[in-house]
Amino acid sequence: MRDTTPGALVQLAGWQAGLVTRQQALRAGLTSNAISSKVAHSRWTTVHPGVYATFTGPLDRYALLWAAVLYAGPGARLSHETAAEVIRLADRESPLIHVAIPAQRRVRAPQGVAIHLSASRNVGWRFARGIPPHTFAEETLIDLANAASGLDDVIGYVTTAFARNLTSEERLRVEAAARKRLRWRAELDEIIPKAAAGAHSVLEFRYDRDVEHAHGLPSATRQAAFTKPDGSRGRRDRYYEKYRLIVELDGRSFHPGERRDVDVARDNHAATGGASTLRYGWAEVTRQPCAVAAQVHAALTRRGYTGLLIPCSPTCGTLRAAG
Repeated sequence: MRDTTPGALVQLAGWQAGLVTRQQALRAGLTSNAISSKVAHSRWTTVHPGVYATFTGPLDRYALLWAAVLYAGPGARLSHETAAEVIRLADRESPLIHVAIPAQRRVRAPQGVAIHLSASRNVGWRFARGIPPHTFAEETLIDLANAASGLDDVIGYVTTAFARNLTSEERLRVEAAARKRLRWRAELDEIIPKAAAGAHSVLEFRYDRDVEHAHGLPSATRQAAFTKPDGSRGRRDRYYEKYRLIVELDGRSFHPGERRDVDVARDNHAATGGASTLRYGWAEVTRQPCAVAAQVHAALTRRGYTGLLIPCSPTCGTLRAAG
């Protein structure tokens, strides 16, 4: 049977990963009977009520995202973990597809979809054709922070966003200030400027706060650029330039075992230039920050630093660790 799908609807489906809504089909000129016939003869597949795939076979991830947004209706946008996936803040697909809708509307969530109410000012933004509507980086970050159950999750979202150049300190502060209710507001006031200044992971943030700042150590250069032997550019996590001391912070999720050779080569290259490298992982920085501070202080002192090591609390173990 000849395909009777209007050309405008075919074009629209092409921009929406092959998905269309019932209302879009009706506006394009199809009748209710024509839509029912396409479904009955398996030319179209119902994905959610009123949302159809105009092709046969399985739906890929992009089609599933479009299906959720189209089902949720006017003003709907991918949000939270799913928006993070789209904007490359997250590297993994979220198990649930999160969709935000205007606060005045109500939509029953279909299986596999989570619906959130949003009072966002950016609902009317027109996205480029082919891109499923989604919350912007700043909205996504604050949504995720607001829903986070732990502080490390909040730190991780914000530091990753700055590491990937997805936002700026000013834009993120504006978005946070616009939220009348916001969990972790005081913590975000501390996290945002530190992330903007070069804390590009939870581990780096913890080092800056719990090791360096808490014990009165001098401030290292964050993300210090250097040139590798092959001429390419690299960055050192923390570099006390005056004292030629490098601190590399290796979270296991960011530095798996196969990167060991790369790390060794980087350390050896630094040594040829007269610099020494201290390397710490998650366990040392989060469980033994005082011991790490004492070790860094000792290394700095051997290289000419004259500042005192300041205990972070009455029970601080820095003096004991230093001895």
